[in-house]
Amino acid sequence: MKKFVLLLFSVILIGGFSANAQDYKTAIGVRGGMANGLTAKQFVSKNIAYEGILSTRWQGFNITALYEIHKQAFKTPRLNWYYGAGAHIGFWDGSNVNWASDNESYTVIGVDGVLGIEYNIKEIPINISLDWKPALNIVGYSGFWGNVGAVSVRYIF
Repeated sequence: MKKFVLLLFSVILIGGFSANAQDYKTAIGVRGGMANGLTAKQFVSKNIAYEGILSTRWQGFNITALYEIHKQAFKTPRLNWYYGAGAHIGFWDGSNVNWASDNESYTVIGVDGVLGIEYNIKEIPINISLDWKPALNIVGYSGFWGNVGAVSVRYIF
């Protein structure tokens, strides 16, 4: 796991030095997949964005903050791939989850990675993305969650 975190950090540092123009500054929408919720993305430079995600799963919820680096994909305008890392905090009741053997409540804190692709529709202000967001809980119910992928649809401001 240490090698994975070191590799992810290296990729973020190396990738952060080249810039590509983005088609939007702010977008807000919905996210559907293994965990459903709301997503908001804000660009702070031409290729750097912060994304916030409020998602539900197992009748609990998760708050995630991500730092993302965007690059143009396949030399196609408005099609971008992105990667990054962040952190989350989550809250669940143990009686509503299939991975706990007790009825305790859980508060978890951990780190996240993200790898995705998005397309900005020119004719209407909509952004559609597909991503994989693995997470590692460090505090609380520890463990690796690699099955967190989603499709997001956002309105572009």
